[in-house]
Amino acid sequence: MTDFFQDQPLRIAGHAFTSRLLVGTGKYKDFDETAEAIAASGAEVVTFAVRRTNLGQEDGPNLLDVVPPERFTLLPNTAGCYTAKDAVRTCKLARELLDGHKLVKLEVLGDDSTLYPNVVETLKAAEELIRDGFDVMVYTSDDPIVAQELERLGCCAIMPLGSLIGSGHGIQNPHNIRLIIEHANVPVLVDAGIGTASDAAMAMELGCDGVLMNSAIAHARQPVLMASAMKKAVEAGREAFLAGRMPRRQSADPSSPFAGRING
Repeated sequence: MTDFFQDQPLRIAGHAFTSRLLVGTGKYKDFDETAEAIAASGAEVVTFAVRRTNLGQEDGPNLLDVVPPERFTLLPNTAGCYTAKDAVRTCKLARELLDGHKLVKLEVLGDDSTLYPNVVETLKAAEELIRDGFDVMVYTSDDPIVAQELERLGCCAIMPLGSLIGSGHGIQNPHNIRLIIEHANVPVLVDAGIGTASDAAMAMELGCDGVLMNSAIAHARQPVLMASAMKKAVEAGREAFLAGRMPRRQSADPSSPFAGRING
């Protein structure tokens, strides 16, 4: 950032973060690569699937050795859950494993082929989790009305998909994302569908408060290098949004005005 402007931190459920890039831990070849990619991303919030991650409840490699809670904000998620009941149970398991941890990422999926959110079950799970004291960041469709209802229930961040999970198709409906942002009073983060750095920059230029990704980094040919690229893209997109882009014009507008020019 320039000396004359200092951005505000990203605030979620009482936590303040300098980085607006949130990353996942799945799909890497091993924990060493996971650790290197997270470090290159500059992320402070790291999400993981509770059902698929060893946090010490089993023998073998432990994610907490790579992502120590004293250094990162852990964001357990309910990936793989297809009902509100399963999602709520999974969040309670995470709270037990992490000594009362309250911040969770809720996702309730509709089917295996699209991994599209089941909005009905998501709303049901969000209401129960919030009533039970959880701080809920919620993965949802890009429907602005659903986003408003999730905020009304008390979700601390709304996370609409850009496109299908793991598809890498980028933001397919920027107009809906912008509508969600315009009506939200909590942070809005694009979650799912990011494929490359330009997608992340676009999300931030739309006015998103942050971006969460996993596959775009983990499935890159060089994940650590892509993590670094994503860090820069999120920062650049944020600065571009704050700076305010020039208006689009139908005709040319010369960079050097004719008025006052010296005639030869």
